[in-house]
Amino acid sequence: MVSLSSVINEHVGKTMNTYVKAGGLSIASDLHTFVSEKFVELIGLSSEEIWARFAKIAEELMPENARLLAKRDQLQAAIDDWHKTNRDIDTALDLAAYKSFLTEIGYLEEEGDDFTIGTENVDPEIARLAGPQLVVPVTNARFALNAANARWGSLYDAFYGTDVIPLTTELNNTGPYNPKRGALVIARAMEFLDQAMPIADGRHADVVRYMLEQPEGARQLTLKAQLDNGNVSPLANPEQFLGFLGSEDQPSSLLLVNNGLHIELQIDPTPVIGKTSKSGVKDIVLEAALTVIQDLEDSVSTVDAADKVAAYRNWAGLINGSLQETFTKGGREISRKLNQDRSYVSPEGSDLNLPGRSLQLVRNVGHLTTTDCVLDAQGNEVPEGFVDAFITTLCALPGILGKTRFKNSQTASVYIVKPKMHGSEEVQLTDRLFARVEQALNLPKNTIKIGVMDEERRTSVNLKECIRAVKDRIVFINTGFLDRTGDEIHTSMEAGAVLPKEQIKAETWLQAYEKRNVAIGLSCGFRGKAQIGKGMWPKPDEMAQMVAEKHTHLAAGANCAWVPSPTAAVLHALHYHQIRVDVVQESLLGTPIPNVDLILHPPLLKGQNLSADEIQQELDQNIQGILGYVVRWIDQGIGCSKVPDINNVGLMEDRATLRISSQHVANWLQHGICSEAQVQKTFETMAEIVDQQNTDDAVYRPMAASLSDNIAFNAACDLVFKGRAQPNGYTELILTEARRAAKAI
Repeated sequence: MVSLSSVINEHVGKTMNTYVKAGGLSIASDLHTFVSEKFVELIGLSSEEIWARFAKIAEELMPENARLLAKRDQLQAAIDDWHKTNRDIDTALDLAAYKSFLTEIGYLEEEGDDFTIGTENVDPEIARLAGPQLVVPVTNARFALNAANARWGSLYDAFYGTDVIPLTTELNNTGPYNPKRGALVIARAMEFLDQAMPIADGRHADVVRYMLEQPEGARQLTLKAQLDNGNVSPLANPEQFLGFLGSEDQPSSLLLVNNGLHIELQIDPTPVIGKTSKSGVKDIVLEAALTVIQDLEDSVSTVDAADKVAAYRNWAGLINGSLQETFTKGGREISRKLNQDRSYVSPEGSDLNLPGRSLQLVRNVGHLTTTDCVLDAQGNEVPEGFVDAFITTLCALPGILGKTRFKNSQTASVYIVKPKMHGSEEVQLTDRLFARVEQALNLPKNTIKIGVMDEERRTSVNLKECIRAVKDRIVFINTGFLDRTGDEIHTSMEAGAVLPKEQIKAETWLQAYEKRNVAIGLSCGFRGKAQIGKGMWPKPDEMAQMVAEKHTHLAAGANCAWVPSPTAAVLHALHYHQIRVDVVQESLLGTPIPNVDLILHPPLLKGQNLSADEIQQELDQNIQGILGYVVRWIDQGIGCSKVPDINNVGLMEDRATLRISSQHVANWLQHGICSEAQVQKTFETMAEIVDQQNTDDAVYRPMAASLSDNIAFNAACDLVFKGRAQPNGYTELILTEARRAAKAI
C-alpha cells in the first residue's frame, strides 16, 4: 500500500491562496472580495474595520479553543490508559470504578440545579410548531433552493412518485400518466383527509363538491361538503377552514389547518387528475419542511477559499432571497428561485398570508478544524468555526436590517447549528464566540440562536450542563446514531472489540441516549420554546418503509426529525397530522430521566464469537461504504449524495457515515478481529465493486486500475489504518488534504 502522504507530496503547493492584508490579518482574496462587495456599504464599516473586529475575536478566543482541543486529547489518553489497565473481555465493566475515574478527570461534570431555558424571539416554526426538517449541502444551489422551497409540497406527487403506492407492473409510475395508479393516489389522499380534516357526516371520497356558505347573520364563510348521496355536511371541526382562493361560488383553492400544519385543496375538474376526483380536487398541497438546515459541515466538501466563498455566497443568497440557479434536465432548461409567500382570503374576507419558504438555519463547522481562508498576524490558520460564525451572521444582516426581498426570521434572529462540541466548556466557548460576533456587528444580545448537536459522548453524558451554558440562546438539540456511535467507538477504543453495527443499534446505551435527550430537553423547558430533533431517514427510495416507521420519532417526543428530500418531507408531514407532539411532550413532562449509567456501557463483543463469514461481511459493508462515499468527496467534491451500499440500496451518506465505518474497522484491527492484510484485501476487492457501481457516471475516476496512485483510494485506506490516531475519530483532516491534492491535478 502506498501512503496518502506520498501521493499528496506530488501535488503540494498547487492550491495556494492569494491574500489581502486587513485588520492585522491575511484574508484570502476571494473571501476579502466577497465581504467588501456585500457588506461594507451595508453596515457602514470599512473592510479594514470589519476584519479588525474579527481579529479581536480570534485573538481573544483562539487560545481557549486550543486549550479545549488539548483537553480532548488529554482526556482520551487518560481513558485509553484506564481501559488498558482495567480491560477484561470476559467480565462486565466495573461501572462504579469507571464513573469515579471519569468524574476525577473531569469527563463527567457535576450537574447543577434544575433550570428553564430563557430563549426569546424565536420563530414559531422552531418554538411552537412540529414538522419535518431538511438538511442540505449549501454548496449545491439547486438542492439548497429545493429545500428552502420545500415548505409546501404535493401529496399527490409524493404518493404517485414513490413506493408508498406499490410499484408493480400494473401500477408503474414511469412513462405516460397511469390512471390506475392515479386512482389509488387519490383514494389514499382522501383517506388522509378523513383523518386530518374529517367531515361531520361522510367521507371525502364521496364528496362531489366543496362549497362556501355564509349562514344568515354570520360574519364569515363556512366550508361544507356536498356528498354523492345529496347530503351536505360541514367539517367535524369547522374552525379548521382558514381561507380560500377564487370566488365564493366556485373556489379554486381551500386552505385548512391541522395540528398547526396547513393543507391546501386545489380544485380544478378540467385536468386529467381533477376529472378523476369526484370533487374535482386536482392536488392536495401540504405544509411540509418547516425548517431547513443549510449545511456547511458534514454534507459538504469545502477545502479552500474558493469552496468556502461559494458556500457563503449561496447562504447569503438564500437568506436574502436573491439566489437563483439554472440547470438542464431532460434536455430542458429549468430555473430555480425562492418561492413567494402564499396569499389567501380568510373566511371573514380579509387577506391571509403564509410563508412560502422554510425557516432556514445554518450549520457551521465544529471547533477542531482551521482554515487557510484567514491567517492571524503570526501566519497561523484561524479556527474555521470562528470564520463561519462571523460570515454566516454577516450574511444575515441585510434581512435583520430589512433590506432584503424576503425575511427569513420574523423575529430578527440568526439560527446557527453547532456540531461536534465536547462537554459544557466547549459549548461555553461557542456562547462567547456568538456574543463577540454580536458585539462586533452591533446586534442585540442573543440575536444568534444556537442548535446544540448531541452527537458526541461527552456532550451526551453532560447534556444538562451543555444546555445550561447557552440557556438564553438555545433553540435546538438532536440525536444521531452515526456520529454518536462513531464517537462511542473512538472513546472506548481500548475497552475492547465492538459489536457489529446492526447489533449496536439494539444496545441499551443507545436507547437510553435517545430517551435522555428528549427527557433532559423537556426538563429544561424546551416545550413551546425550542426543537428536540431526531436523526435522518437514510433510505431516500424507501418511502413506504419511512411512512410505516418514522412516526416513532414523534411518539418519542421529538418535534422535528430529519428527512433526505422534499418528497420525504411531504410524506413525513403525514405523521405530524396523526400525532400532536405538544400533547406527547406534555405527557412526558416529569418522566424520570434515564440514569447516565445506562449510556456509559460501551457496545462490546465481550467474548462473543463471530464467524469468519460474519467478520468478512461486516468488513465488506463498512469498506464498500467508505470507498463509495470517499471517491465522490475527493474526486468530485460531493459531500452528500445517495450512495449505493453493497446490496445496491441507495443510502444518503455524509461524513457521519464515514466516521462510524472507519472507526468500526479501526477498532476491529486494534483488537485482532481482523488483520491488516485482510482489511487491505477487502479495500482492493471493494474498489472494483464501487467502480462497477459508478460505471454510468461520466466524470467518475475508476480506482481499481491503479490503486497505488489513486488519491481517493489511499485516503479511504488512511481513514481506517490511521483511524485510531485521528482526533475523536473525525475524518475531515485526511479528507481535506486529499481533496486539495485531487483539485491540484
